[in-house]
Amino acid sequence: MTSLSSSPTATDFEAALTAGAYMPLTQFGVIDIKGEDAASFLHNQVTNDVQHLHASTARLAGYCSPKGRLLGSFLIWRAADTIRLLIAQDVQAAVQKHLSMFVLRAKAKLSDATPELAIVGFAGNVRAALSGLFDALPDGVHVKVDGPYGVLIRVPDAQRRPRFLWIGAKADVEAHLPKLDEKLRRVPAELWDWLDIHAGEPRITHATVEQFVPQMVNYDVLGAVNFKKGCYPGQEIVARSQYRGTIKRRTALAHAENATPGAELFHSGDPSQPCGMVVNVAAAPKGGIDCLVEIKLAALDNGSVHAGAADGPALTFLLLPYAFPADQ
Repeated sequence: MTSLSSSPTATDFEAALTAGAYMPLTQFGVIDIKGEDAASFLHNQVTNDVQHLHASTARLAGYCSPKGRLLGSFLIWRAADTIRLLIAQDVQAAVQKHLSMFVLRAKAKLSDATPELAIVGFAGNVRAALSGLFDALPDGVHVKVDGPYGVLIRVPDAQRRPRFLWIGAKADVEAHLPKLDEKLRRVPAELWDWLDIHAGEPRITHATVEQFVPQMVNYDVLGAVNFKKGCYPGQEIVARSQYRGTIKRRTALAHAENATPGAELFHSGDPSQPCGMVVNVAAAPKGGIDCLVEIKLAALDNGSVHAGAADGPALTFLLLPYAFPADQ
């Protein structure tokens, strides 16, 4: 979510929120894990339950350092005998290499499936267009259906509009794009970043590697952390953050004139030290950027928050589409 080079137009935003739009997503990569120990190996590495991952569902998860800081985040699902991870492309190689170091004696092999696959996002009134590709459509968030041209996964709504991900063999997907052009507007991939931001779903990219414990980016609220599963790197720190008392840092939704991922935030009441960090940004429909920012909750109570410097662009905070736990 770092490039604004292909900013969507007002017509693009309108299509995604009304009539329907699709967008090939080049900002993602896919890691495949195969082998009889693939599920158990991955289960012991990530924040969510992989052992009991059903063939008809997908799950959000994080991969942490031993200090409990996120190295990457991904959507996980099963594809026949393979477990697939959808991950930000700019951290894929590093995460894949890091995971491979811990395979050891497990019967599991990791590979980069990105060159063979195409990833397409859909938003708005897209059911009729998708019904021409899939016999059934997912009826709930993170429900997955299989079809002759790949898989379709329902992902969290944005701006109260449904969204779907289609992942399939590149040749199959590209052969059907002309038919989609007859029904939907093709929009820039960057619009998906804006939709993810308004769904309140942070994505770990190169700019924020090892900056956040999962709760800081709301992964416990989003169902990306299973606190009952066994150990994984950083598990003790993640669990301690959950149970030691009130969580004091969260990710919020905001608008600003400008900001970049990884930029520190400063509060007017204490401008000498940062109070948070920008996680993701995307061009906003009426100018400027919308962003997800990790921030001390106390900094939201009063005063102003600025990106990059104490006198940097001021943030205007917006409502997330979900609530934090009542004890926060």
